Amino acid sequence: MLSFTINTVVFPIQVPVPARWRWKQVCASATAENRLAWAQQSACRDRDGELEVAVKAVQMACGLCQRVQEALLLPAGQNSGLKTSKDDRSPVTVADWAVQATVSWVLSQCFGEEHTSIIAEEDESELSSAESTPLLDLVVSSVNRCLREAPSYGLPGPERELRRTEIVELIGRCNSRGGPKGRFWVLDPVDGTLGFVRGDQYAIALALIEDGEVVLGVLGCPNYPMKKEWLNYHQRYYRLVSNLSPPAFGSWHKGCVLYARKGGGQAWMQPLHDLTQVLDLEKSARVIQVSSVSDPAGATFCEPVEKANSNHLFTEGLAHSVGVRKQPLRVYSMVKYAAVARGHAEIFMKFARAGYKEKIWDHAAGVIIIQEAGGVVTDARGSPLDFSKGVYLEGLDRGIIACSGALLHGRIIEAVDASWDSSNL
Repeated sequence: MLSFTINTVVFPIQVPVPARWRWKQVCASATAENRLAWAQQSACRDRDGELEVAVKAVQMACGLCQRVQEALLLPAGQNSGLKTSKDDRSPVTVADWAVQATVSWVLSQCFGEEHTSIIAEEDESELSSAESTPLLDLVVSSVNRCLREAPSYGLPGPERELRRTEIVELIGRCNSRGGPKGRFWVLDPVDGTLGFVRGDQYAIALALIEDGEVVLGVLGCPNYPMKKEWLNYHQRYYRLVSNLSPPAFGSWHKGCVLYARKGGGQAWMQPLHDLTQVLDLEKSARVIQVSSVSDPAGATFCEPVEKANSNHLFTEGLAHSVGVRKQPLRVYSMVKYAAVARGHAEIFMKFARAGYKEKIWDHAAGVIIIQEAGGVVTDARGSPLDFSKGVYLEGLDRGIIACSGALLHGRIIEAVDASWDSSNL
């Protein structure tokens, strides 16, 4: 019996011989000692070990995103070059590419490149032209600064800084197509980029899918306030009030990472990592649970901010028909999943307009966290979400409904059935 230890937790491994991984040049940049230790650890497919690496990678990504968002909020002229637009005019930032490269590097380093398949939102094409060199340089700088901090998170760090070509390769490597068989990671480097560039809520989402089922998920929410009342306010206002009345030194007032694994029966939350210490998951984590509210009159429902992403009139009508009386909580990104998992909301509904196809990276991590925290997530027919069809949630019936309990969930499903034909969706 072979075993390995991560932060005092011992994981047994049933393997006949130590695994030998091939390392390409980008992964060979770690020290020889770290390469050997992490190659031996990566022989284990134990989900606890994989979850720990994933949590640490998302923690690192949260720190990277915080720095980029602070820079984006500087006065005009001081934040040039940090964002651009995709072909569909949606925003994309330095953080999107930098997080994707960072997480790609960490997973490849810890589990071996040939054993690491990733689906992620961004591609490298925008960074490959000569005109994009200034943008690429900002990405490279952000990635290398983040990776220098890796030892503080209990992760291996590179022996030297990564070059442009290596970082473009790391981003481009996240090109898995998914499917019903095998194992692959699903990454949304910055979910809710519009909220991100506006200084509001956003999330970093990482999940592992095995044979079409989500087996673990991690959700980083750097702007999530510890007091749920603050979720109703734009983060710019929260930031202003915090500056006028700073929180006590060392207090946990904002930012968290949520995570769970399939069959664990629990979901966890921890504060963002303080770089002055070494990350200890056991000491910093606390269990989270969905709300116990079952009366619709006391329930809060949340939905996307942008009307283009969901029909507000339809969701408000559904909420009213089942007896929900509170104003909707409109939040960017998968923070909505976090709100339900933490018990700060009871219902999340999304009904996209005709022609829109949901991507798996927008839901995988949030779904398993709510489920392990005691909640229910299905499509609007009551069927489980299907993550086995590739990049999209194919076969999705009408919309997505997440609830803190079966009673509320059943009532929403009934309301959808009763009103769908007149919804014009």
